[in-house]
Amino acid sequence: MALHEAFQAYKGLWFGWSGKVSAHPAAQPKIIDKGQVQYAVMDLTSLDRQEYYNGFANRALWPIMHYRIGLSEFSRADYAGYLRVNRSFASALAHLIQPDDLVWVHDYHLIPLASELRAVGITNPIGYFHHIPWPAPEVLGALPGSTELLRVIPDYDLVGVQTERDADNLRRSLVQEVGAVHRGADLLDVGSRHVRIKSAPIGIDVHGFQQAAQRSGSSRLLKQTIAGLGSRKLIIGVDRLDYSKGIPERMEAFERFLVSHPDQRGRVTYLQIAPTSRSEVPEYATLSRVVNETLGRINGSLGEPGWVPIHYVTSTYSRAVLARLYRLSRVGLVTPIRDGMNLVAKEYVAAQDPQDPGVLILSKFAGAAEELTNALIVNPNDKVEVAEAIQQALHMSREERVARWQAMLNVLWASDVSQWAASFIKDLAGHKTSRARSKIALAKKENEHR
Repeated sequence: MALHEAFQAYKGLWFGWSGKVSAHPAAQPKIIDKGQVQYAVMDLTSLDRQEYYNGFANRALWPIMHYRIGLSEFSRADYAGYLRVNRSFASALAHLIQPDDLVWVHDYHLIPLASELRAVGITNPIGYFHHIPWPAPEVLGALPGSTELLRVIPDYDLVGVQTERDADNLRRSLVQEVGAVHRGADLLDVGSRHVRIKSAPIGIDVHGFQQAAQRSGSSRLLKQTIAGLGSRKLIIGVDRLDYSKGIPERMEAFERFLVSHPDQRGRVTYLQIAPTSRSEVPEYATLSRVVNETLGRINGSLGEPGWVPIHYVTSTYSRAVLARLYRLSRVGLVTPIRDGMNLVAKEYVAAQDPQDPGVLILSKFAGAAEELTNALIVNPNDKVEVAEAIQQALHMSREERVARWQAMLNVLWASDVSQWAASFIKDLAGHKTSRARSKIALAKKENEHR
């Protein structure tokens, strides 16, 4: 969603997986023309999906990047599939790249893409943005093949990550593992190649979210929520169902809040929206079972006739519906165990009523915590701390709520998604001084922003 908003200002090509599996994919992508933006999409084989996507990308890289070493499952066959798909993507994309193009690659599914493009003769400036955390060298080093991945990073001219902590982790890994030498604050030399590693926290479409939040909604979920609330205060959590988001821990923290403050039972409702994803990956099936068991236990032990403590839904909702729900909520509960940025935190702030805003409770392990310092910052592993933050948020004065919200909104306006994209593209364009800019080839693997 964030990239879709950013890309409206530029003429270019969006290249990536179609989301479809076929027995005999075409060697060249299918071109879909949508005016200013063209889409070039390719199918994968069933083996590609298993080894590249479900395998190395989401069973090996994803858990390591989120500091979950014990969940990382490495397979040489999966790693070979990961490299194979990146090679086939590069071969197909190379035919579409024009001499004046910039190439902007997105996320961990495509780390080797620049190296593969260089191998087939592409000399254009190539940038990469890493949307999820970049772990400390000792964590990344636990993954077999991590040194090989680090060796291809300098084939990019510019690498952006969400926080300065992430940038420092990547720089240290390059120095320690592949002998990179600092040439400046964010520039490193690796042999004859140079790469700039910068912190570039992604923003959101602030104006668009504000407008969506102000419109009256007509969705069934919205009507049911409003009708069921009555005088109760709403707490909301919105996450893709993933072990990095800390959903069972969050439910247990809410349980602790109700146990510690029994007078709040029946006066507050917690709505957790968690669309499922990657259901073929065993760890996600396990997580789904744990969440449902936790939900059942809490609602069974603390629920009362006419009141259910936690409402849990796994459907996907539009931005307009989510924006209205954020605006209805007195508390936004955003407590991932580890997250690159977490745009839900920013969306929640943007959606609030200026006269009567809600309170954001935010994990200190989300990248957004480095920017939204006026949220109530918590350790998501400490259920007592989160429970007390919920109590504080529900009883915070309007004056304090407005002051905290205004400070965070100022941060959002200072770095919205359009400025984020323009800044990165300007920096990347600096790597070609003799050629005029025309369009951008934007490589993007999957549309997951939460």
